[in-house]
Amino acid sequence: MKNSPNDHLAKNLTIVIVLYKESFQLISKTLSTINSFKKIIIDNDNNIDLEKKIKSEFNIEKYILNKKNNGFSSGYNQGIRMSDTKYTLVLGPDCIITEKDILILIKRLIENIDCYIVSPTSFDENGKLSYAGGPLPDNSEKNIILDIEGDTCVDSTLGACMLFRTKEALENNLIFDENFFLYYSDDDLCRRVKKSKKHIIQVYDSKCIHQHGIIKVKNKYLKKFIREYNLLFDKFYYFYKINNHQNLINLYKKKIPLLIFKFFLRILTFNFLGATEIASKLFAYYKFKFKFLIK
Repeated sequence: MKNSPNDHLAKNLTIVIVLYKESFQLISKTLSTINSFKKIIIDNDNNIDLEKKIKSEFNIEKYILNKKNNGFSSGYNQGIRMSDTKYTLVLGPDCIITEKDILILIKRLIENIDCYIVSPTSFDENGKLSYAGGPLPDNSEKNIILDIEGDTCVDSTLGACMLFRTKEALENNLIFDENFFLYYSDDDLCRRVKKSKKHIIQVYDSKCIHQHGIIKVKNKYLKKFIREYNLLFDKFYYFYKINNHQNLINLYKKKIPLLIFKFFLRILTFNFLGATEIASKLFAYYKFKFKFLIK
């Protein structure tokens, strides 16, 4: 029996997935729909038990256990550099996409030479349209869900599901900036792609289901700190890179005395979760300042 053209496409794709404290139940849903493709898993939590469970049920090309969590950007790049296929798809562990929808993405990338990234149209678990792409953060807030009726060029798309040509990504250094730990790295990559005169296409006929980034840390104080610290630090860095950071930095500089006052007020009123949120923002501000602004 002859191989179909789709078999050839499937052999030319590697899927990179980065894990951090994921449950087997969640990741198994994602892996169960992509059996035909090579898969590289980067686990930033060094979870040996999870590795054993996954390998017992799924065929994984490479499974890397990182002893240190250097963030999703670093994990994605680690996997991209290991990819030996023509195409690479970076996929969030909470993003479910079928083989059929992935093949549609590959075909769209082949059809559009000037396109660098293709991404699917995203839905939530209830079948409602959810955010997948739109403007860059420096142009607009990322809260508008595009109700597209056909393939659409966007300025930015989520790193939860991005397909691109592996060689083009590595040769042009159009991969993720590892100074971003958790947020804004997809926006930064898309901004650099647009600057290189390449296109980003959200494909109408390719669908995925995305839960949109739930932090899996169970401790509520640590969860709050991780989210608020990384969100602010990565935001500072994003605008720093486009030389549009000074207003943002000055705004927070003026807020510092008030934030410190609010921090101690929350401690005195036993609002420790609120104090944790403020502490994370203060830490992000000073960490960014000493890392990038003080020479």
